[in-house]
Amino acid sequence: MTVPREMFEAREGEQRLENDPAMMPPDAGVVFIGRIASPWTTRESCPKNMRAARETGQPAVLIIDAPYRRGLQGLERASHVVILSWLHHAPRNLIVQKPRHAADAKGVFGLRSPARPNPVGLHVARLVALDIGTGRIDLDAIDVLDGTPVIDIKPYFASTDAIAEATVEGREGPNRIRQ
Repeated sequence: MTVPREMFEAREGEQRLENDPAMMPPDAGVVFIGRIASPWTTRESCPKNMRAARETGQPAVLIIDAPYRRGLQGLERASHVVILSWLHHAPRNLIVQKPRHAADAKGVFGLRSPARPNPVGLHVARLVALDIGTGRIDLDAIDVLDGTPVIDIKPYFASTDAIAEATVEGREGPNRIRQ
């Protein structure tokens, strides 16, 4: 199934794949386990990352479909969760992109853009409440459009998931000390 991808305008320096991955036979069978209810209905209104989403103060809800709700058992122990979403409005054939804020075009694997061959979103959110019976997971915030499908949820482990010394050249934060 293809979805119109008119949300993403073409920019100078961008390159597209000859074959759109959305039109290719799949290598794996990914199923959606639920959907996200968020306050964001347009690309323009949607925060570009989780920090910006938290700054809005707008919470979100993830609803897990009935067959998968038993898989939520034990998740209440986690303060934060990792959510893998399917960014279904994003084009899948854009391989080199020119971000608005960047001087040069970059390959999709050097960016966090939703436009990529497999538009998987990665979100770390605070778990506010969990109701296994209804499959409702209340989150502090989310940076996806309303109705975005979810492909997986995992507990976030600060002891193994956080890497204090990780850097991306040119993206040092206010507390980053370069050595």
